[in-house]
Amino acid sequence: MITVSVKWQKEMFKAVEIDTTQPPYVFKCQLYDLTGVPPERQKIMVKGGLLKDDAEWSTLGVKEGQKLMMMGTADEIVKAPEKGPVFVEDLPEEEQAINLGHSAGLFNLGNTCYMNSTVQCLHSVPELKSALIKYSHSGRSNDVDQTSHMLTIATRDLFGELDKSVKAVAPMQFWMVLRKKYPQFGQLHNNTFMQQDAEECWTQLLYTLSQSLRSSGSSESPDTVKALFGVELVSRVHCVESGEESSETESVYSLKCHISHEVNHLHEGLKHALKSELEKNSPSLGRSAIYLKESCINGLPRYLTIQFVRFFWKRESNQKAKILRKVDYPLQLDIFDLCSDDLRKRLEAPRRTLRDEEGKKLGLKSNEKSSGSKDNDIKMSDVEGSSNGSGEASNPTPDEGAMTGIYDLVAVLTHKGRSADSGHYVAWVKQESGKWIEYDDDNPIPQREEDITKLSGGGDWHMAYICMYKARTVPM
Repeated sequence: MITVSVKWQKEMFKAVEIDTTQPPYVFKCQLYDLTGVPPERQKIMVKGGLLKDDAEWSTLGVKEGQKLMMMGTADEIVKAPEKGPVFVEDLPEEEQAINLGHSAGLFNLGNTCYMNSTVQCLHSVPELKSALIKYSHSGRSNDVDQTSHMLTIATRDLFGELDKSVKAVAPMQFWMVLRKKYPQFGQLHNNTFMQQDAEECWTQLLYTLSQSLRSSGSSESPDTVKALFGVELVSRVHCVESGEESSETESVYSLKCHISHEVNHLHEGLKHALKSELEKNSPSLGRSAIYLKESCINGLPRYLTIQFVRFFWKRESNQKAKILRKVDYPLQLDIFDLCSDDLRKRLEAPRRTLRDEEGKKLGLKSNEKSSGSKDNDIKMSDVEGSSNGSGEASNPTPDEGAMTGIYDLVAVLTHKGRSADSGHYVAWVKQESGKWIEYDDDNPIPQREEDITKLSGGGDWHMAYICMYKARTVPM
């Protein structure tokens, strides 16, 4: 770290820190926060000419305390006359952000699209934002290490910035703390930060938040993240050879959609993933044997996250490879047939209520005798989806409503490119207004809902890597 001063127009900014391990573009993002001059408009004089985004600090000879000169014009905010109509541009920035109808984009700090897309998807969960705001008052618990606490605070602050800003936000503090907590995200190749896996970033961030928010949470909601994203699985493990059988339960933060030649739809991939083979020691046989593990869902989250298992390790080439196969997924996902018998019974009454409500909208009379347990209870799409979670919330509080086992798509994180260690990640997020926004780093782009299900793979276009669905509930 070195500290410099920067002169811009009539202003002098003192004690501006330069992290020399990061490219100059990151320094320009800092100056953007200070001056409002976008990085592409900044002209910064250094030895030998203008500062380039990808220059090496070590070759520039910038010294501690040096004075740098910057030229460039800031984004203008038009002022309205004292009396007359009020223009959007004249409103405080926070009100401008509300009028915009969607939150801000995030600057790419050098192959950080995996992080930006993860943040945009999780930022769309209002209950998570509320829990983070409360965290500021409770502070750090002794059960949470300092870096987890810092990452939780950085997440809370970044979510707040995204809501208040109309301009793109540079997530520098968040990125620095993320790398401190999880050093793998700071890997360098030829002095450039490497592309990382968005699913790993998603999983690590949720795990950290689950630890922090659980420790600081109230007795009413001891595990916020688990209630929001946790899927409870119950599994039957049996050995055909010996006849041994046991059961186990576990909580996960996501369901997997396995991709093979037989899988064309998300629902098929989910079914495949809930069955697996494992080899372990058999007490009755006195040696290792093959066991079959069959799982079903026994507890539902508010938000069901599904990871498409597109990346795998290719032994022949000794590198990570990507499955490009097209796998369709729906805007509405019904997971009733993936649930345990016990959970299905609990879902029957709410599903009946939901069907009657939808029937009323269509002018149909409710059918008292109908049973919610039938698969055609609520017509499932031809295509179905999967999720990423860890179990609870099947017995929600009255204000949350009762779960139905039906979910609506609210976010898709996509990967574009054929290589697992490169390419580009983008978030596609449904706003509260119902409109979809594509967050391509610092560039939010409105999209049509019918185009969201076209991100299903099969070529070089963006393809779904993680889908997040929100539970459809009915009043208790």
